[in-house]
Amino acid sequence: MLFALVAVALVLAWSVAMLVRRDRRRSPGSPEARRIEARATRGLREARRQARARRHFDDIGGVSALRDRD
Repeated sequence: MLFALVAVALVLAWSVAMLVRRDRRRSPGSPEARRIEARATRGLREARRQARARRHFDDIGGVSALRDRD
């Protein structure tokens, strides 16, 4: 049991180290690349907001409340 726990911890530590190293190697990019990334992030936030609003308005009739009671 202890061996399995140590193995899992080593795999997780190795994965985190690889991700950190890869992120440090990544260049900051040009100003245009940063603008594109910011715009894409903003688009994702807007899509999440619309999905949440749609779920809220679809749930106004209380259909899910009836469905969840069963």
